[in-house]
Amino acid sequence: MAHPKRKTSKQRRNKRRTHYKATAPTVMNCQNCGATVQYHRVCPECGHYKGKLALEKEVSA
Repeated sequence: MAHPKRKTSKQRRNKRRTHYKATAPTVMNCQNCGATVQYHRVCPECGHYKGKLALEKEVSA
């Protein structure tokens, strides 16, 4: 395994890390209620996933 001969400076280290870009998660509209939902997730509003009921939502009165 290779060992560094010199300490990597903060500037050199930070230059190497500049290319990382965080991406926002992709979203879609729920097929049942039209709420905004992340892909491959159950709708938090109505509990549907791919047009089928996945979670039974409790109605608070």
